[in-house]
Amino acid sequence: MSKRNNQANKSAARERLRAERERQAKKDKARKQIIVGVSVVAVLAIAGAVSYGVMQLNKPSAWEEAADAKNVTAPKNTSGTDGTTVVVGDSGAKKTLELYEDSRCPICATFEQTVGETVAKDVDAGKYKIKYVGATFIDNADSGEGSKNALSALGAALDVSPEAFLEYKSALYSAKYHPEETDDKFAKDSYLIEVADTVDALKGNKAFKKNVEDGTYDAWAIKMSKAFDKSGVQGTPTLKMDGKTLTAEGSENAPMTVADFNKAVTAALKG
Repeated sequence: MSKRNNQANKSAARERLRAERERQAKKDKARKQIIVGVSVVAVLAIAGAVSYGVMQLNKPSAWEEAADAKNVTAPKNTSGTDGTTVVVGDSGAKKTLELYEDSRCPICATFEQTVGETVAKDVDAGKYKIKYVGATFIDNADSGEGSKNALSALGAALDVSPEAFLEYKSALYSAKYHPEETDDKFAKDSYLIEVADTVDALKGNKAFKKNVEDGTYDAWAIKMSKAFDKSGVQGTPTLKMDGKTLTAEGSENAPMTVADFNKAVTAALKG
């Protein structure tokens, strides 16, 4: 092989090596650009997710929005400011039994299961009317939503009729459906509707179901709860007539038996 050919071959080899290095450098640059691009997208995605998460955390809950609502939709069969006055029974009845209850309250459930039927009979007989005041303080104590949600659903039942309201309230407090205080079952619309299906006027009632699921009376429930807070009543159940608290004889507690209740009510009706 001549020296010239040998030099030419070496030159060609160097050229091929140079070209290969240039191709590799371009590939490395392109790969680096892709990695940087993907990293930027990933960082932006993470930043976006964090920003969205912060926004969601700062976003008011449905109940916070209900509490801030300027316009309150009140159920039918109510009166007073924001419809927070709920009176059920014969308007001609001279006396009014004020009943303060929290839907999650286990003692309220015991009262309703024991004395509720007697109260219903008295109201039907026109002995007195009932003024109902709903509370939601157990939600605050046990970090839940069931008291508020059940009160809103009671508003939906009241919108149907006073009778539906009383029957639904009784069903919510029944031994079959009332949960333990620490079990926030009433926070679930589906459970509230399940209980409502035991009430003839509410079973399959599309308007009632929609009002429960849409939270139509959420703001009303909050206003009702505030009315309870302003009443000065410290616990539930509390019963009052003519401004006086009804208690079992020799006790500061609400009458929890039919005998104690009848005795307390009879005395109050005479007073």
